Amino acid sequence: MKGLDVYQQTAVTTQNKGQLIVMLYDGAIKFLKQAIVDLGEKDYEAKGRNIAKAQDIIVELNTVLDMNAGGEVAQNLRGLYNFMNRHLSQANIKCDARMIQEVISLLEELNQSWRAITH
Repeated sequence: MKGLDVYQQTAVTTQNKGQLIVMLYDGAIKFLKQAIVDLGEKDYEAKGRNIAKAQDIIVELNTVLDMNAGGEVAQNLRGLYNFMNRHLSQANIKCDARMIQEVISLLEELNQSWRAITH
């Protein structure tokens, strides 16, 4: 493993849960922004790959929700994550940058909230 790889792996494994969630949001946002660039360049294969990567992150965020401890907040997040995934599927099919941007906006809002909590 290269030094940077070791550093990144160590950074991920030593972060607290809130910081990991921020990192996941950051990743999903990055992939979706790249998908919009790919769409503008008519690279539909890359657009699809980047949307799929963001959807994988959203599925993971949804999967780790603690529905018992999280109560109404967890239920609301689950609904939001499910909406995002459906919206991204439609955006991918329709090649609609506006729909991708709507999900980015939602993720950025959630990310700001988590950043405020963890810092």
